[in-house]
Amino acid sequence: MKKVILSVAVVSALLAGTNAKAQLIDEQNVTVTMDLQPILQLNMNGSQNVDFVFDQISEYVGGITQYGATQLNVSSTVSWDLYAAGFSSNAASGLLTWDNQVSYGQGNDATNATTSLPLSLLELHQDKDNNGLAADVGTSGVDDYFTPFQTSTTSPGVSNIYCTSTPYARPVAGSKYIAGGEAPTDFIVGGTYLVLQGGAVGANSNYSYTIDYRIVPGLPAVFPRATDMAVDGGNSTTDDLTTFNGGTTDTYARPGVYTMNVKYVLVEN
Repeated sequence: MKKVILSVAVVSALLAGTNAKAQLIDEQNVTVTMDLQPILQLNMNGSQNVDFVFDQISEYVGGITQYGATQLNVSSTVSWDLYAAGFSSNAASGLLTWDNQVSYGQGNDATNATTSLPLSLLELHQDKDNNGLAADVGTSGVDDYFTPFQTSTTSPGVSNIYCTSTPYARPVAGSKYIAGGEAPTDFIVGGTYLVLQGGAVGANSNYSYTIDYRIVPGLPAVFPRATDMAVDGGNSTTDDLTTFNGGTTDTYARPGVYTMNVKYVLVEN
């Protein structure tokens, strides 16, 4: 009997050891994916129509300035550049002039009057310097629209809008940017005007800009502050109507209604 009991004990021990090593394991896996979508958002506050009505001699001579007409706010998760482009239906056809909607008076083909007005006669001013440049050009007006409007008609080019027939193509080197620039090293880092950024918030940050507009027709209306249409932005060569229309000294703008478009383009650097 003792031998039989010993045999059962040994078998029981062996079975117990086998069960301890044969635990069942099951598993299921969940794949976690993170999709970081880039955000590049430009908000514009202010009227979508900025009107200049010249009905006083003083307005022709001194011009009209629309202060704070447009506020631009940026929110982005990527580095970015911001620029303004003067554009029109004529520009789409390769002629960088305003679109003439209505002409006043007799004879639309009057010898001394023209409806070909250069887009560059519009001037802009931004409320803060372009801090997105690796090598800031300064306040010369070449890199942005931060320089205050000038009173002299002998030094145009400081505030004249960048005008182009291809507004969604990045402006060439040396052209004006509101923020950032043409070079890969010129940009504003991702951020937003909504929260504290670089010690500043809201209108004081690099993500918020206020834009002023000015037009000076002159008397007669030759727009002495317009610039050479052959160069986009930052150009200092005068190209008023006298020059623009072939050098005829008595050429002036024909009274009427003219329109153009200012496109504010926010692009990833």
